[in-house]
Amino acid sequence: MFGDMMGLMGKLQEAKAKAEETKERLKTVLIDEASSDQLLKTTVTASGRIKEISLDEALLEDKEQLEDYLVLTLNKALEKAQDIHDTEMAAVAKEGMPNIPGMDMFK
Repeated sequence: MFGDMMGLMGKLQEAKAKAEETKERLKTVLIDEASSDQLLKTTVTASGRIKEISLDEALLEDKEQLEDYLVLTLNKALEKAQDIHDTEMAAVAKEGMPNIPGMDMFK
């Protein structure tokens, strides 16, 4: 019984380490997004950090339009980033879930 508990603890530690590795890797996964007319482009990481924003000078002439472009384009990029993040972390969680009798209903 004690050996089973030690094995379980080991598997949980491995799963935690794998989750941390995945979180670090997601910081390097880049998602590019652009407005439909390509006047504003952005790059974000899969961990939700904005890395770059580039915009056409035409957007500087209309503050409201620029704000709308920023909100729409950044939200699209961040949604994609969140989807990638959630998918990757779910895969890690499923892979790292120890085989405990009666717990297969959570997989």
